[in-house]
Amino acid sequence: MIQIYHNSRCGKSRECLAFLEDSGKEYEIIKYLEDVPTFEELKTIIKKLGIQPIELVRQKEKIWIENFKDKKMSNDEIIQAMISNPILIERPIVINGNKAIIARPFEKASAIL
Repeated sequence: MIQIYHNSRCGKSRECLAFLEDSGKEYEIIKYLEDVPTFEELKTIIKKLGIQPIELVRQKEKIWIENFKDKKMSNDEIIQAMISNPILIERPIVINGNKAIIARPFEKASAIL
């Protein structure tokens, strides 16, 4: 089943959710700010995205700038920072099986539907 890691306060995430609704496909909404992924779940998502952990970080967020920006961090430390501060996770993430994409813009999701 298709999954969307969704933040209802984010316009881009809401656009992607509407796109999924219009697709007619079944999907599951994961409100990652409330249902924070585990370390292993986030590591798996990053692997499916085919990116480095830093590429999933919202580096313009105040929390990142004030607490992490100038620190040398390992990939595991970056993942842990996102788990401790899920607002740092880029959104929306759409997952379909072993494929995942950061759907910005939302039309990118069509590549894995």
